[in-house]
Amino acid sequence: MATPVMAIVGRPNVGKSTLFNKIVGERIAIVEDRPGITRDRIFAASEWSGNSFRIIDTGGLDFGEDDEIAGRIRAQVELAIDEANVIVFLVDGLTGLTSADEEIADHLRRSHKPVIVAVNKADHPGRLSHAYEFYQLGFGEALSISAEHGLGIGDLLDEIVNHFPRDQEEPTYAEDAIRIAIIGRPNVGKSSMINALLGEDRVLVSNIAGTTRDAIDTELTYAGNPYVLIDTAGVRKRGKVYEKTEKYSVLRALRAIERCDVAVLVIDGEQGIIEQDKHVVGYALEAGKALVIAVNKWDIVEKDHKTAQIFEKNLRSHFPFLSWAPVVFVSAKTGRRVSRVLELSSHVAEQHALRIQTSTVNTIVQEAVSLTPPPTDKGRRLKVLYATQVSVKPPTFAVFVNTPELMHFSYVRYLENQLRQSFGFEGTPIRILVRQRS
Repeated sequence: MATPVMAIVGRPNVGKSTLFNKIVGERIAIVEDRPGITRDRIFAASEWSGNSFRIIDTGGLDFGEDDEIAGRIRAQVELAIDEANVIVFLVDGLTGLTSADEEIADHLRRSHKPVIVAVNKADHPGRLSHAYEFYQLGFGEALSISAEHGLGIGDLLDEIVNHFPRDQEEPTYAEDAIRIAIIGRPNVGKSSMINALLGEDRVLVSNIAGTTRDAIDTELTYAGNPYVLIDTAGVRKRGKVYEKTEKYSVLRALRAIERCDVAVLVIDGEQGIIEQDKHVVGYALEAGKALVIAVNKWDIVEKDHKTAQIFEKNLRSHFPFLSWAPVVFVSAKTGRRVSRVLELSSHVAEQHALRIQTSTVNTIVQEAVSLTPPPTDKGRRLKVLYATQVSVKPPTFAVFVNTPELMHFSYVRYLENQLRQSFGFEGTPIRILVRQRS
């Protein structure tokens, strides 16, 4: 089931970012006692009572302002409302009900989404005099909280998770179907890649609505293997565009990545690599997904026999943490080499699910330790005692040692490289958990 989403909405300076940080547990949103600080939506993952969900912080809604920034904030809040399963309407218990609150309430009613009114800054009984005014908004009980001091947050979260959808059915596909999410920033050719993959000699099975609102999962068969293609909206640096008109949402890309086995990062071969490409691929890495890098628009790149080699070398320098990810140069417009995307996806999906016997893992790790013993720290030496693979997708290994704090990240990287050298694991991240022997 897709991860539920809650959005925090309200007028400026009511404490939305403070509430966001309190729920997430980190200071992600900028908190300052001045209206208009949060101009873009901010995303984070959180959990309450065993329920995982995503939370969106939004800029303050002010329908009285008509400048460009206010218009952009309204567009982003609109998308946050559209994405959310439940909306927390945050109001100020000190100032009481305002005409701006009533205008926002009218707007939220038209969304037909569950709305929870949270009256903030109610950290002292003497400050509750305005709390009852908000019942007239018509959203039922108004919960009194203090985002700054954490009062009433548990009750608010209980109410939030009660509104999350239950027993939402996932589409059913062939058991061995490989789910591929096409990811990347806007205008790199993701939709063209989907069309090219479907436009050649393949058996199109059906179009099935996915669990996300904008996604249409497309089943196809190529070379006898079943696939599911998940198209995603492009990811663009926040604040660059009017999201409502571009139909883009980072959150939708995150949802698609959550549901895939393999993420195909599409890069513009003509424009080259930019910083935003790193942000996009970061989502897939955090989720532990297998990865293929597709350099698109290769048909319009001026090149000689060394161009691809030079481009890949430059790509590896920008993505030193992706040395294990295969690269393919394609043209979605002409269809050249796009079938390699499916072939590589099959290969990395196998690597992503590869499981190695414990005895074999131990042999390789102990040989690696013998070849390059762990360095000492103030006379103390790390002892690698035992290793085993504990899960797949991605391949995850537990390494048991005498003193975990002696394990330097460079030695973890060394062990990872030895595992890759022995078993491949092309196209998949590897996770190594350092544990103390009990």
